[in-house]
Amino acid sequence: MPDITSLEQFYKDTATLIPEGINKEIGHFNVFRISELMTRLREKPGMPYNRRAYYKISLIIGKNTAEYADKVIEIKKNALLFATPKIPYNYIPQDDKQTGHFCIFTSDFLLQNKTGVVLDELPIFKPGGIPIFTLTADQVKELEILFTKMHRELSSDYAFKYDLLRNYVLELIHFGQKLQPATTLYTSHNASARVSSLFIELLERQFPIESPQQKLILRTAKDFADRLSVHVNHLNKVLKENTGKTTTDLITSRVVQEAKILLKQTNWNVSEIAYSLGFEEVAHFSNFFKKQTTVAPLTFRA
Repeated sequence: MPDITSLEQFYKDTATLIPEGINKEIGHFNVFRISELMTRLREKPGMPYNRRAYYKISLIIGKNTAEYADKVIEIKKNALLFATPKIPYNYIPQDDKQTGHFCIFTSDFLLQNKTGVVLDELPIFKPGGIPIFTLTADQVKELEILFTKMHRELSSDYAFKYDLLRNYVLELIHFGQKLQPATTLYTSHNASARVSSLFIELLERQFPIESPQQKLILRTAKDFADRLSVHVNHLNKVLKENTGKTTTDLITSRVVQEAKILLKQTNWNVSEIAYSLGFEEVAHFSNFFKKQTTVAPLTFRA
């Protein structure tokens, strides 16, 4: 199974025509009605379980399951789902009564906005969360109006339609961010919080692992402390204050998460996975994984 699902592969999987201009400088955007794709999705259960090369926002009306590396989330009726290339998931319809809409877009698409929006800096796309939100009937109506505007605008010949579509995407993003707990949106700007934020950024910047030749550079608390120019004890203290976890706990948790993803969605052997995650000996990786999950790597993969 490939590690990255390109836009071309997405259109192939859904048997949808690739629109003209997919690779133009403006980036890529498209919007779909879920009901129109259900026949194709029935032939291919769910969307591929891997990292996509695009962002996706879905208004889901129907019973579904969203599977992540170590979480399964049941969508019983109405939900708004935000997907980022950094977090692989598998979306599986559980019945034939599926309606709603979704749009896909690349980071380049929003970078054309004069506000200079950087998607991965927005709270809704930050690592560590699973942005799936249950919706009321009134919220569904509001979002359906917004998606209908997208469909109408995309098919128009208005010269500045992509500027308008960017605004609609931003409106969707802000709608989702309002659904998040306030604690995920607002953080204090003291030195301790900045160190914690920079640590998380350095940690996440190393992922996803995209080939067996790629190898984690920062693996220990000292590695991160040296990169941040702080004492390892100070780093541990501020992370404990801001996250409730130690530096080693956070590193370990993220490495285990990536190990699970690589075991489930690639055909790399355990030795290749161990190397890419910074383990010089496969036995060390196997012992590490079993200690954290209680099962051996190959058992988890089975």
